[in-house]
Amino acid sequence: MPATRPLPRTLTDRHVRLDPLAMEHLGDLFAAGGRDEEVWRWQGGPAPQTQDELELKLRSVLEDAERGESVPFAVIHRPSGRAVGWTTFMDIDVANEQLEIGWTWYGRAHWRTAVNTESKRLLLCHAFEDLGMGRVQLKTDHMNHRSQAAIARLGARREGVLRRHRQRPDGSWRDTVYFSLLAQEWPEAKARLSARL
Repeated sequence: MPATRPLPRTLTDRHVRLDPLAMEHLGDLFAAGGRDEEVWRWQGGPAPQTQDELELKLRSVLEDAERGESVPFAVIHRPSGRAVGWTTFMDIDVANEQLEIGWTWYGRAHWRTAVNTESKRLLLCHAFEDLGMGRVQLKTDHMNHRSQAAIARLGARREGVLRRHRQRPDGSWRDTVYFSLLAQEWPEAKARLSARL
């Protein structure tokens, strides 16, 4: 089946629901991760100290989506009904059947819970099974060991490192670690993820 471009839609699992990201999620998102430097440490800027500061970041994500550059989702914790983070399909290349899952963050209360595993399983299922993608990539700062471990637990393979790839807000240079998962690897990875949940 030829690959198709992702569009905003809702994806649902037992613990999380991924809704199209919207301004209405702002209050929940600030409550989940505003002011928390550790949540924002690897996100390319300081933690938003006010809801207005987070609104600027959210508006930037939504503007990218309006230009067709990404498809962002609010991560809804189903037991509470509240948005606890966001995640994004980005670097979408339908002709080459690939996209990236990135610009992801969750409030610290939801780290090392089912939230990340289910969110990624939903996104990967949608990418491979509904959209016909052949490759999904994920990347992170080489110093973000927690993120690298989480990506590896998904079944993604470490591909390599782009050295001196991006400048951080503090002026230092980030090396970027790339991971990917291919369509033929997805059934085994999906079974492992489902067993973990």
